[in-house]
Amino acid sequence: MPSIVVMKENNALKIHSLDEAAARYGLEIGLPLANARAICPHLEVFDADEALDAKTLTGIADWCDRFTPLVALDPPHGLYLDITGCAHLFGGEAAMLRLVSDLLTMQGFAVSAAIAANPVCARTLNRHVHGRIVPDGEEADAIGPLPVSALGAGEVITVGLQRAGLKTISDVAGRGRHEITARFGAAFTTRLSQALGQGDCPISPRKVPPDYIAEKRFAEPVATDAAIMTALSRLAAMLVTAMTEQGKGARRLEASFFRTDGAVRTIMVDTGQPVTRGEVIDRLFRERLDALADPLDPGFGFDLIRLAASRSEIVVQEQRDLDAHVHDNDELAALIDRITARIGARRVLVHLPQNTHIPERAVLPVPAQQHLAAAANAVWPERAEDEPPLRPLRLFERPEEILVIAQVPDGPPARFVWRRATHAVVRAEGPERIAMEWWRADGGVLTRDYFRVEDEAGLRFWVYRDGLYEREIEQQDGKAVQPQWFMHGLFA
Repeated sequence: MPSIVVMKENNALKIHSLDEAAARYGLEIGLPLANARAICPHLEVFDADEALDAKTLTGIADWCDRFTPLVALDPPHGLYLDITGCAHLFGGEAAMLRLVSDLLTMQGFAVSAAIAANPVCARTLNRHVHGRIVPDGEEADAIGPLPVSALGAGEVITVGLQRAGLKTISDVAGRGRHEITARFGAAFTTRLSQALGQGDCPISPRKVPPDYIAEKRFAEPVATDAAIMTALSRLAAMLVTAMTEQGKGARRLEASFFRTDGAVRTIMVDTGQPVTRGEVIDRLFRERLDALADPLDPGFGFDLIRLAASRSEIVVQEQRDLDAHVHDNDELAALIDRITARIGARRVLVHLPQNTHIPERAVLPVPAQQHLAAAANAVWPERAEDEPPLRPLRLFERPEEILVIAQVPDGPPARFVWRRATHAVVRAEGPERIAMEWWRADGGVLTRDYFRVEDEAGLRFWVYRDGLYEREIEQQDGKAVQPQWFMHGLFA
């Protein structure tokens, strides 16, 4: 049964795409649905889903990474593959084109492809001819006989060219550039020049090419964990060898697993220091694979596994025989890398001091991998000997409001309720008055009076009153408004 996909355009449902059976009835993209039903009453109609189409196109682009790292999107249904320098790996351009087309066809996609030195020329050919390969310099002869609609310039320009008697691309190319620009705009003239091979048109790849790549293709797909880890170990050794020759180490590693059914899974690990040993890479990926919430599903097997160093750095040589601190730092960095690979970088943190007196802003938590050296060299305020700490060991991310039952102006609370438990204060120290940073606040901010208090059970708390009596706390209806109290931290 003929099938079409429709989309709403200008308050009318029009054909967005169609299959070969519908095309044989004379239907075409852009035709209103009412006209299509009049031509073919037994038409099967589906609503377009642009989000799902984009997701599918992205999945195909991920799969095409097996042929070249330079893959760009050409929405809504196209892809650009820059195969410069890699076509010989697949037996030449013709063999590569057949391979890509056949594999995508086996996955259930209708494929049309062309190869040219210019991406605009390849896309123009692809609209009407499948499997054409155009040598460099022959673009004008290849696309000249094609209709002007192949340029994809839009319905208005296409109809205007046809009404002017310009039916083919060669007809348009034969006219003066100034005439075409005056009638149809400079953008169309630029597109025409690029299609004819007279202008440069680089593509914008989806991903930045990695610094180093090592990959393994399998004649028979692999599916067992042992085979997968063995392949990763060998690729790690190859990658390290390539980086060592240039004195570099990997800071970010990506392992890509290409399934036979077209699905692609990518796993990434970061390191705090440049990695120069294959066994370290192997260990990190073992930790990462073991900790996956969604296990690596091989399906019917992986026919390609790739390991890439997407970010690398020059390895700085250090004296490692006599300096024990260097060994300690290396061991600590390796431990952080392993923990991060298992639970994620956002859960392994170090703290850096900040130049502010606001308690919740005095410490900045940052990922340990990227800031380990800064944390080791950070200068913290020194604690006075034989004195209790001025700040609690545990500081809440957000102060929690407490209910003060008994209080005196400018003094500590005598009794308060926190988390449904009542605490009677037996000892108190303070106040420590802290004014807020008015230049960072959006509105009015209140001064805080902090107190270190101890209850009858020996628990020590850090509480504060928000606002000063008779200064920042206003009266309402002749009565003083009670200030708010907050719990900000707990002492050990």
